[in-house]
Amino acid sequence: MAEEQPVVGFQPEKESRELSFQPVVNPNPKHLTPEQIRFYNAQGYIKPISIFEAAEAARNRAYFDRLLDTLRAMKDGRDGNYAINGYHICCEGLWEIVTHPRILDCVEDLIGPNIVAWGSHFFCKQPYDPKHVPWHQDASYWPLTPARTVTVWLAIDDADLENSAMLFLPGTHRQGPLQWEQTQKPAVLHQEIVNVAQYGQPVADELKAGQMSLHADMLAHGSTPNTSARRRCGLTVRYCPPTVRALDAGWMQQAILCRGVDPTGNWRHNTRPYGDTLAPDKKPRSIGGN
Repeated sequence: MAEEQPVVGFQPEKESRELSFQPVVNPNPKHLTPEQIRFYNAQGYIKPISIFEAAEAARNRAYFDRLLDTLRAMKDGRDGNYAINGYHICCEGLWEIVTHPRILDCVEDLIGPNIVAWGSHFFCKQPYDPKHVPWHQDASYWPLTPARTVTVWLAIDDADLENSAMLFLPGTHRQGPLQWEQTQKPAVLHQEIVNVAQYGQPVADELKAGQMSLHADMLAHGSTPNTSARRRCGLTVRYCPPTVRALDAGWMQQAILCRGVDPTGNWRHNTRPYGDTLAPDKKPRSIGGN
């Protein structure tokens, strides 16, 4: 789930996109277990996966806090809690997280050895944040085809039910595009799945700082307002094989070839940045919600 402004009006029935889940076939995974892959195919997610030790997680949190302070000091009207979106090609520290081999090892087991990261977004729900993220499928927002993106949700802070952990609706990734309507609540996304109760009981993506989850782009998910006195910050990173292509050329410009090769030419491969910049003119187009 993410908190960005989507491409308004992009409808699957009006564009030639393949919006269906492709089960992972990997008889010899390198990091994930066969049981985890079977669970991902059946339920649409894997959690929790420990990536960073406590000291590393503390450094990630301190890094985000510095970025947040920097953006707020610019005083240019952006909401720092949700505006650090797509800066993996501008910020060295973000690049290092996005290309971290422990993360890529898990992603490779799901999408193969050629890995493109095309998006990243910090979602920081401050204490008592009234915004909710309506139930939605990420792929419904994105002008990409086929639907093969895997999202990493890396916990910067501990995330639990009290401070608005993300919620999954298991198995919905196998049901194709779900009907949605415009939400009428204070929210960070405009789509809201209709009659969501029919899809069963949600599961909370509860994670300790330094842990991550993986979820399919067709999986329905959302989150509630943060009614607690504790912050809930996470970093989403969007990974896909290079065979995925964008129907809007602007969406291909923020990519990193993290591992392997890209024989397709579908994506621009940005080089490693040095230092960090959050300049508004570097702001990429917004792409999703968690």
